[in-house]
Amino acid sequence: MNKDKFKNKRHIGKYISQLYRKSSVFINREVSKYGIRSGHLMFLMDLYLQDGKNQEEISERLKIDKATTARALKKLEEQDFITRVKDNNDKRSNKIYLTDTSKKFKEDVYSVLDDWNQQISKSLTEEEEETLVNLLEKVCRNINV
Repeated sequence: MNKDKFKNKRHIGKYISQLYRKSSVFINREVSKYGIRSGHLMFLMDLYLQDGKNQEEISERLKIDKATTARALKKLEEQDFITRVKDNNDKRSNKIYLTDTSKKFKEDVYSVLDDWNQQISKSLTEEEEETLVNLLEKVCRNINV
């Protein structure tokens, strides 16, 4: 591979990586008081949108492998943020529900995410923000890993 070819080129992946790291730092700092880490937050957010899904549905929706989902849900269950209830229609499956503990800080979590969104978009016009979101959606749709 020719190093000179990439020497002065700005790489999209570099900026996505920086945003991911900065996002993790910001969100971890803000939600740590609830005992949550940014890596587990997406699972709670998915359940905030629709409680009572099974583990496979959560994995599919979040595009995360089943083993990672299982570990995250186990940790959230140990922290009393979720509970598992046998599915009446499929005894091999459990429905995942939020507990009162995790429901109590739902609005605070949404507020943290709103704050982060404001932080990353404060230097953009509405049109630039819309363009950025559309481009990121397009990139995500076209990557199959």
